[in-house]
Amino acid sequence: MPVAATKRDYYEVLGVKRDASQEEIKSAFRQLAKKWHPDRNPDNKAEAEERFKEIAEAYAVLSDEQKRQQYDQFGHEGLRGGEPDFRGVSIEDILNQFFGGRGGGGYGGGSIFDDLFGGAHTEESAGQGASLRYDLEIDLEQAHRGITKTIEITRDEACETCHGSGAKPGTRPVTCSVCRGGGYMTRSSGFFVMRTTCGRCGGRGKILETPCQECRGAGRQPKRVRLEVSIPAGIEDNTRIRLQGQGETGVSGGRRGDLYILVRVREHELFVRRGNDVLLQIAIPFTMAALGGEVEIPTLEGRARLTIPRGTQSGKLLKMGGSGMPDVHGYGKGDQLVRVVVEVPKRLSSEQEELLRKLATLEKTVVTPQRRSLMGKIRDFFNDE
Repeated sequence: MPVAATKRDYYEVLGVKRDASQEEIKSAFRQLAKKWHPDRNPDNKAEAEERFKEIAEAYAVLSDEQKRQQYDQFGHEGLRGGEPDFRGVSIEDILNQFFGGRGGGGYGGGSIFDDLFGGAHTEESAGQGASLRYDLEIDLEQAHRGITKTIEITRDEACETCHGSGAKPGTRPVTCSVCRGGGYMTRSSGFFVMRTTCGRCGGRGKILETPCQECRGAGRQPKRVRLEVSIPAGIEDNTRIRLQGQGETGVSGGRRGDLYILVRVREHELFVRRGNDVLLQIAIPFTMAALGGEVEIPTLEGRARLTIPRGTQSGKLLKMGGSGMPDVHGYGKGDQLVRVVVEVPKRLSSEQEELLRKLATLEKTVVTPQRRSLMGKIRDFFNDE
């Protein structure tokens, strides 16, 4: 089967026209590389990696005028095996080799890592430790006032016996004879020379002839640690807090990863949160709804008195200003909204029933303006017939 039948058109991959300028091609690559970098697609890394390599392959050809001319004239076959082969090559190596990683000869005078991800890619970041996640659940009262929680996590720490070297105490790692200490290998593929991680030393550039018996050469061991996490007042459900440098320890001098705290706020049995406002529903007797009064209700700060206006209807929302959640950025506080539900008694004493019957008798003789309007509409409807 021809090569062209198995690969998408490079212009289609980058989403540019065939007469696109180099600047347009470069801009398209940057946007797509940001979108499909595996680090930004943790839930679907395999697909993201394939898409990223496809994008990089298209850019490697179209950004080179000679290869682009060959491709425009003859398609994939016109490159005669000169298309980049990224199988088995890491994303990091692709960026380093073709697009100026680590500051070497990139387009526009800088590293593509700076362009894409806002920071230089260094040897230290290559050995950066893994980031960790911890799910922390708090209640609404704790979210209201803010709290400091002590958590325990298990993470890799430098081995106390070999101090992270991986070598048995009294010995030292030796230079890898395959990569000669570089940590990577180069190989040719058509027009390209690609760099891949050394398979013997795993990119370290060193070999452990006598590994540490405690950590078996890993240089790291799992350890249980306690950390304090400050939860700000007003935090919302499903908020992520980043603790920089509190993840796994790095390798070969790389910095620690980060710890991400996912804060979940439990549902409250009384209050429902709406942004910085909280909603509370209370039931009052119909006598209080009609005559008005005062009732004691709960708030997130304790008990409070709420005035019920005379003639309050069921479902009415009453506002208690400043009794809601504090804004997490410090911009004041929300309100407590109280929905009033008028409660109808299911059982009546003989005295209550007698009084209600007297009220019912009075209601038959006293017609309110609202009722008069409704009765008039009903009468007009039948008269029209």
